[in-house]
Amino acid sequence: MPPTASSAPVRVALVTGASRGIGRAIALRLARDGRHVVLSARSEGPLAEVRAAIEAAGGKASILPVDVADAKALAAAVEGVAEAHGRLDILVNNAGVTKDNLALRMSDEEWATVIATNLTSAFVATRAAARAMMRARFGRIVNISSTSGVVGNAGQANYAAAKAGLLGLTKTIARELGGKGITCNAVAPGFIQTDMTDGLPPQVKEQVTAMIAVKRLGVPDDIAACVAYVTSDEAGFLTGQTICVDGGMTMT
Repeated sequence: MPPTASSAPVRVALVTGASRGIGRAIALRLARDGRHVVLSARSEGPLAEVRAAIEAAGGKASILPVDVADAKALAAAVEGVAEAHGRLDILVNNAGVTKDNLALRMSDEEWATVIATNLTSAFVATRAAARAMMRARFGRIVNISSTSGVVGNAGQANYAAAKAGLLGLTKTIARELGGKGITCNAVAPGFIQTDMTDGLPPQVKEQVTAMIAVKRLGVPDDIAACVAYVTSDEAGFLTGQTICVDGGMTMT
């Protein structure tokens, strides 16, 4: 007989960049859906607040401070999650930074930092998580990309390149691991109300809103809802896809 809802295993989900914004919303949603969420970011303090919010709502969470730009530390941390919990079912590569500049003015440091944090870290975490997922014959990997990686954006050569790189990584991992019960998809947010967009002038927000079919900016919960589905048991036939959650801004 298949396991009942009460006897089914609790899925363990690791979310990077979980201390604020989209990552925080994803963590809260996955916990609400019954996952044990491992919260990761550089600083422990903000993660403690997210864990407290999850536990106050009756969910389960633990904290894993790590700098995703430190590849060695990140790989060890991801492998440690699987060892500590005996499983790692869901990986959400959400951590990211911006260092915007026009391409001709962009420094090597600005380029390298964004590539390391937004792209290389996703590869490192995925490689480390895949081993546990292959043993379990189940896995859900989600890379949080951006519409900047789909259509480009002036002043964001580093960010757009990293986010576009995630799309190629997503398709490759989907092909390599699909036969082992592991899916890999990318979610590409459009303009979402977060710390990164709060500083935009009102006129810029008005211009952006005019380009969006639903005539509003997104909120982190919009992204979290999409991630909740693609990481669910029911989404086993969805892989290698880029889902633009952007209110219709980039539709073709």
